[in-house]
Amino acid sequence: MSGHSKWATTKHKKAAIDAKRGKLFAKLIKNIEIAAKMGGPDPAGNPTLYDAIQKAKKQSVPNKNIDSAVKRGGGLEGGGVDYETIMYEVYGPQGVALLVECLTDNRNRAAMEVRTAVTRNGGTMADPGSVSRLFERKGVVVVPKSQEAKEVSEDDVLEATLDAGAEEVKDHGDSFEVQSGPSDVVAVRTSLQDAGIDYDSAEVQFVAQLDIPVGEPDVAAKVFKLVDAVDDLDDVQNVFTNADIPDEVMEAADV
Repeated sequence: MSGHSKWATTKHKKAAIDAKRGKLFAKLIKNIEIAAKMGGPDPAGNPTLYDAIQKAKKQSVPNKNIDSAVKRGGGLEGGGVDYETIMYEVYGPQGVALLVECLTDNRNRAAMEVRTAVTRNGGTMADPGSVSRLFERKGVVVVPKSQEAKEVSEDDVLEATLDAGAEEVKDHGDSFEVQSGPSDVVAVRTSLQDAGIDYDSAEVQFVAQLDIPVGEPDVAAKVFKLVDAVDDLDDVQNVFTNADIPDEVMEAADV
């Protein structure tokens, strides 16, 4: 099981805790604002906005908050903020690599907070390009196996998505992850919908090209501590890592 995908599963479980703090809601709202600003406020003509809205709804973000975010981002009401995307590159314990994606209205604040969180939690800032070359942008669609109508099999997913550009389907226990080229993520998601298969999320992410195995529980705990510290920052939208941490090591690390 790849580190990226294991991380996605872990973050999914962690999302319930984040939602109670409002942290996840804020990130999802920010995604909607950016998508509406970049591609317009009509989800029918803006697939990125459509997927951002669907992801927010699946995490129970109230419709009024979603509507307001669409209007702000689309310039239909005041209060919108100009965000810029900044990527920070980090090395963690045992040479694990992290890509930190920020959406911020204050570059200096974001840089200071990320640097502080990294250095206080056992990481080091990396030179630009040294970490990013270890990742590639991929379309990632997560499909739950248990659905209202039926249990979805790997064959069901493959049959629905191969012609749409799916490159690989990974089995992660209670879900499948469909990887594609960045430009094919909408086609893959649409093909699943046409086949009557629901999905949890559809977005472009950074996927590690080569995972770093982490076999010691104490090292795994340090990796999680670093990632959590960075991920909890208000300006940070996503943290991607090439850490490959097996289930038994995660359990032993109590994370």
